[in-house]
Amino acid sequence: MGLTDHPAAWGASEAPSAFVDSWWRTAGATIWAYGELVKPRMVALLAFTAIVGMAVAAAAPGSVPTLPVAATGVAAIVAGTAGCNALTGYLDRDIDRVMERTRHRPLCTGRIAPAYRAVAFGGGLLVVALVLSGLRNPLALAFMTLGIVDNVGVYSLWLKRTSRWNIVLGGIAGGMPVAFGWSYIAGSIGLATVLLAALVVLWTPTHIWSLALRYREDYARAGVPMLPVVADERTALRYMVVTSALLEPFSLLLPFTTRAAGTAYDLVAVAASVPLLAMSVRLWLRPTRDRAWQLFKFSSPYLAVIFATLLVSALW
Repeated sequence: MGLTDHPAAWGASEAPSAFVDSWWRTAGATIWAYGELVKPRMVALLAFTAIVGMAVAAAAPGSVPTLPVAATGVAAIVAGTAGCNALTGYLDRDIDRVMERTRHRPLCTGRIAPAYRAVAFGGGLLVVALVLSGLRNPLALAFMTLGIVDNVGVYSLWLKRTSRWNIVLGGIAGGMPVAFGWSYIAGSIGLATVLLAALVVLWTPTHIWSLALRYREDYARAGVPMLPVVADERTALRYMVVTSALLEPFSLLLPFTTRAAGTAYDLVAVAASVPLLAMSVRLWLRPTRDRAWQLFKFSSPYLAVIFATLLVSALW
């Protein structure tokens, strides 16, 4: 070690500054890795559907929640969805390492190590979600629990590796946040709650199966039996057309079940659903990877647009 390399030769604040910079870089990288682990875009979408459920429930006379109640409900659904994603990320890490699309996730690259830390992190978030839900009312707790069990247990642990219908039954978890949001505010559910949850459940197969068509070899190599991967392509595309076709009537029934959905909502629902169905039929008539990718990209904002319109209508 040369004279200038010795710590005594450093400036008065140079060593502490270097330590602080290194600590911040490490902390920032860790926070970023855990942020990736919980899949923030998925958390944001599902939390948004829960917020819409809250807003539509609050549109009923005398149901407007206080800000602390609404904020606690949002915190619960964010913790619940993030916790589920952390646990499924741990369970699926062997699959993620094989797939080109997912091999850079933090558990695959070792940015979160040892891997069981993801279990502790996700489990802690789920405890928070369940406690906050239970403190509000039993129905909110029931929907939170059902969403967790379906996502982690039914889909990730059981069906994802064993059944071509994995995303159909596993997609039920996607409808639970909006039902949770509604019940969290109202303490009850109605036909509108069922329709809103059904919209999410019906949207999921078209969205995921179009992605599976685009990355068919990726899913096959990982041993994930998505319907378009293991079934005849025409059969898979026919089911996609059916689920896309069901979205429109389910979305157009909403104005008959809640005053929160008005004419503007109807117009947007039709304007979004018709092109989605047309793209599904177009893909069925002439399957190509480009068309599958176009359907996936179009379906990505579909749910957000429908629910955003409903939120504006409810607030109006």
